[in-house]
Amino acid sequence: MAFRSHYFNLCCFFVMIILFGSCSAQLSSYYYAKTCPKALYIIKTAVLGAVAKESRMGASLLRLHFHDCFVNGCDASVLLDDDDTSNFTGEKSAAPNANSLRGFEVIDSIKSKLETACPGVVSCADILAVAARDSVATLGGPTWTVELGRRDSTTASFSNANTDLASPLMNLDELISVFSKKGFTEKEMVALSGSHTTGKARCLLFRNRIYNETNIDSEFAKSIQSNCPSSGGGDNLSPLDDGSPVIFDNSYFKNLVNNKGLLHSDQALFNGGSMDSQVATYSENPITFYVDFANAMVKMGNLSVLTGTDGEIRTNCRKVN
Repeated sequence: MAFRSHYFNLCCFFVMIILFGSCSAQLSSYYYAKTCPKALYIIKTAVLGAVAKESRMGASLLRLHFHDCFVNGCDASVLLDDDDTSNFTGEKSAAPNANSLRGFEVIDSIKSKLETACPGVVSCADILAVAARDSVATLGGPTWTVELGRRDSTTASFSNANTDLASPLMNLDELISVFSKKGFTEKEMVALSGSHTTGKARCLLFRNRIYNETNIDSEFAKSIQSNCPSSGGGDNLSPLDDGSPVIFDNSYFKNLVNNKGLLHSDQALFNGGSMDSQVATYSENPITFYVDFANAMVKMGNLSVLTGTDGEIRTNCRKVN
């Protein structure tokens, strides 16, 4: 029996190294039960308050977790500020993140509260993972168990932030490639794309779609054009999900079926290609979407995590100790 247990753990280790760069068995949903028992309550309370103050913040916190995990794993590298004195350039200034990612102040506030309650215990990476889950649940979406015990990186990658994140201009094959490189199936890619059921995007990211593309509902395009002129107004915002702009539901997929995807990459999921049937399934079955999304989020949260003695527990999420 001892041999079997050892063999199983060894298999887990090598399989998880191949898939995620770490063994998820090192994470535990009870990780802070003794060292910081109020950690989850502190994070949830802060997220509820932030979303109540500004509903868009839920989508922003969810996006922070995405952009963290897709670049060198879920290690809070996305939170590190540039440091001119040490010639350090973080991920915030990379093209997909600059003037786009937001919610850093909410994470700062949560971290401050946690440092008061239990100094040096809760990682910034875990804060991002839990805040993303709580944001989705607060907006009416599914919930899931977040495995905890991630540690924070001591570096970041500006170059990888520019290459590893999906672009709103990508076609289906390009999207599949980006997600596949992180170990996701095509089905999981579609499920995770459903995060665009909440939040907003800037005019400059979808201007070409609403003025020049043909696989778009004409009335929908016209309505978006009223807030996104053919020139200028690049920072004007429109909801990613015109059907229910705030609530986390399956309306996003219903939009795609009706050619009302805001971004080119959104509509690429339903455009006569291999993902049409999956999009149609989610448009008709919200529970199926919720289950698949939650499972994919758990998987994403395990990407290349730092555990044990790797990395550190930052005192300030914006800079290494």
